[in-house]
Amino acid sequence: MKKKAKIIIDDKIPYIKGILEPYAEVSYLSPADFTHEQIKDADALVIRTRTHCDEALLHGSRCKFIGTATIGFDHIDTEYCKKAGIEWKNAPGCNASSVGQYILASLLLHAEKNNYSLKGKNIGIVGVGHVGSIVARYCRIIGMNVLLNDPPRADKEGGYNFVTLDTIAEKCDFITFHTPLDRNGIYKSFHLGDKAFFDKTKRFPVIINSSRGEVVDNRALLTAYRERKISDIIIDCWENEPNILPELLENAFIATPHIAGYSADGKSNATRIMIQEISRILNIEIDTSLIVPPSAPFPEIDLSLCSGDSINHAVIASYDPRTDTTNLRSKPEQFENLRGNYGLRREFGAYRILNSKNSESSTLKELGFIIP
Repeated sequence: MKKKAKIIIDDKIPYIKGILEPYAEVSYLSPADFTHEQIKDADALVIRTRTHCDEALLHGSRCKFIGTATIGFDHIDTEYCKKAGIEWKNAPGCNASSVGQYILASLLLHAEKNNYSLKGKNIGIVGVGHVGSIVARYCRIIGMNVLLNDPPRADKEGGYNFVTLDTIAEKCDFITFHTPLDRNGIYKSFHLGDKAFFDKTKRFPVIINSSRGEVVDNRALLTAYRERKISDIIIDCWENEPNILPELLENAFIATPHIAGYSADGKSNATRIMIQEISRILNIEIDTSLIVPPSAPFPEIDLSLCSGDSINHAVIASYDPRTDTTNLRSKPEQFENLRGNYGLRREFGAYRILNSKNSESSTLKELGFIIP
């Protein structure tokens, strides 16, 4: 009988336990326990961003496949893996709608608090992949003007749909980063948001980072806020996580522990992609139909109970980032725990809207809500 493959899985990845056990020898470890000694006999690893897969971890191991249940993959030393003959796969786009929900809820809350309308405001999206495209679509739906910056896409597709980073700095009321982290390449994104960038801003913008912490220089961001070059900060991804900058946490409008993409929908998408990859490398069929997130605790949103703007009410009823902000501010030392043990959150499509007006229904439906 052929020996079963040995697979080690991050124990924080949801909806995966029990699925691979009929086909492989499976064990689960916390990120801190992914050591060379623990993984050296594994044929495959399924990880998240907290496990750094480099030569120190992988040298001399049996591992031939790494799957990361995340969009990002800067925690994988791809050059070393190539030399060592280790295949790796990420889960592109798995949580794009979740990040879109986070951005839209944060924007609506900022507008509500400061008593202005988002309609007609300019938002610059830096990085227009899976996530940036969803954010662009949501912002257009609510009437914002969207400017796109994506040098790799501009070079490939032609630049007519895109603007320069300097144009983003000059013309935008909001600037949101959605690039992968590239420290040295031709499309380097490390510290795209730096002092020089913030010095070029003209419209006192709100700065949003839910991509990778190092895409924005956190100290330069804080300085720009204190010098009133920017008006506010919405931050989910930080430099030096989990040891985040306390002053930035204190001053940000929304400050969360790297959970923008942590909807149950996004997590189930990532798990499904990982199972499909394992299915491929084992050359067997594995049923993924049971990888379904739980129902929302309160799956109906009744707009007749709303006294303010109905679109705002529906979006924020589906997810309110102020709760995660409060939790992080009260216990910043629990950054990893808040992230690793994140509660149930569902995206727009898990909610049924009751008593919407005709003028609202089309917008809500475009965002993904269920309209009877």
